[in-house]
Amino acid sequence: MARNIMHSLFSPSSLLVPPSSIHPSLTCLYNHQHHRVHLSSRFQSLPSLKCSSESNEGTVAVLNIEDIVEKDWSFLDIDNLNSLEEQTHKSNRIISAADIKDTSRVLVSIGTEDFVDRLVESSPCQLLLVVHDSLFSLAMIKEKYDNVKCWQGEIIYVPDKWVPFDVVFLTCLPAVPFQLNQIFGALAERCLPGAKVIISHTQGRGVVEQQRKAFPDVVTSDLPDKPTLEKVASDNYFYLTEFLDEPGFYLAVLKFCGKGLPTR
Repeated sequence: MARNIMHSLFSPSSLLVPPSSIHPSLTCLYNHQHHRVHLSSRFQSLPSLKCSSESNEGTVAVLNIEDIVEKDWSFLDIDNLNSLEEQTHKSNRIISAADIKDTSRVLVSIGTEDFVDRLVESSPCQLLLVVHDSLFSLAMIKEKYDNVKCWQGEIIYVPDKWVPFDVVFLTCLPAVPFQLNQIFGALAERCLPGAKVIISHTQGRGVVEQQRKAFPDVVTSDLPDKPTLEKVASDNYFYLTEFLDEPGFYLAVLKFCGKGLPTR
């Protein structure tokens, strides 16, 4: 799946995604119920694709789902170390750290379907945007929640049409393929003063290290330690308000002062 070619997702059963083999001028709509990808273009159709019908936007072609390369994200939904009660307690603790209000604009980076379920049920807000590299994870979320915005791509490239945010959940930071300073630099451009950034992992540092060995193409880094996080935060006008690094749980809460303002 090509990175950096990003599109928003706009209907319960349809998603936009850019396969690496598809020309950037094409819009790709995936309907997971029918297991096929529909490609529409205002300008052209690809010679290698068979045209199946016409639409208001131009020619519609069909590409077999087998032609799309999707990374294996299944490990995010497997929580063997936590009971349902423990998982619920940890998720609630993560969400409560954000202090979400009805007017909040919330961004979730690489959130599991379960986490989004808990967020929707417990914390009504003005905007909820879920950003994920996985088309299929977003399809499952969008199918259930029409009001949840879904965007397939990287957090540092989130379009301006949804900013600013006052809550950001980084639920699987080690799977974001950028340096910590790049991530916080991008968030400083997209957050309101006073915004909270919550970095979490419900199984802790040890499990992340295991996941990095098992899924090196997805999990590319470790969870940041406290000194590293404080330094990067300060460099980007954030400051650390809470930090917990236990064997079975990681939680860091940071607050944005506002770009150009002192961090205290």
